[in-house]
Amino acid sequence: MNNLRISLLQSEITWENKKQNIKYYGHLLEKIAGKSDLVVLPEMFSTGFSMQSEHLAETNEGNTIQNIRTWSKTYDFALCGSFLAKDNDSGKIFNRGFFITPQGNAYYYNKRHLFRMSEENNYFTAGDQKLIITYKGWNICLIICYDLRFPVWTRNRNKEYDLLICPANWPESRSTAWEILLKARAIENQSYVCGVNRIGEDGTGILYKGNSALIDFKGKTIIELPMNTESIITKILDKESLENFREKFPAWLDADLFEIR
Repeated sequence: MNNLRISLLQSEITWENKKQNIKYYGHLLEKIAGKSDLVVLPEMFSTGFSMQSEHLAETNEGNTIQNIRTWSKTYDFALCGSFLAKDNDSGKIFNRGFFITPQGNAYYYNKRHLFRMSEENNYFTAGDQKLIITYKGWNICLIICYDLRFPVWTRNRNKEYDLLICPANWPESRSTAWEILLKARAIENQSYVCGVNRIGEDGTGILYKGNSALIDFKGKTIIELPMNTESIITKILDKESLENFREKFPAWLDADLFEIR
């Protein structure tokens, strides 16, 4: 079965400065050119978790995604993260996840659960569509930050995904919840889970220490990036081990049925 090289990129984000962030992240990505299949960036990697949505949002054809496409093709790996997006037709603003492949395929996910404690719900529109991508023989589900707290939304029904990815701007003050929730989602969904968080301080004074991590389907930590340190670490995920465990311990067969409305 296919293995997957996945890279976690944990770094600071310059507050509301797209030009600087795109330049810097491009420099970091160049270091691992050809050495990974998938690189995961933090939430809103090009701006930080800003509510300046009208000023900073851009379409899928804008500079941020164009750079993502170029990096993906040039460095030969898929890229995943989120950015401040504006819909072409409706004009609505979203915290939009992206998954771009070297072949030019682009997939998007609008964050479902908006973080009302920072008034994200007042500046963005919530998404209502789950996203599962098939890439290199893996089914991959993308969520964003606060979504991690909602197990119904992330429920893995009938083994529909093998890897759950969560780009985040998760504050240091709630780091214990971050660590526990990543493991909980892995255990209950019998799936690998990848959470990538930023470090540093944002423009509102909120601190982030990273704690980006890759968790296996039993809830065991494969790798946790060092706190408060810029890091890029690549690990290989084993699909055969996942399938063997699901066959040996088929808890997914007893999952409850439900509908999301």
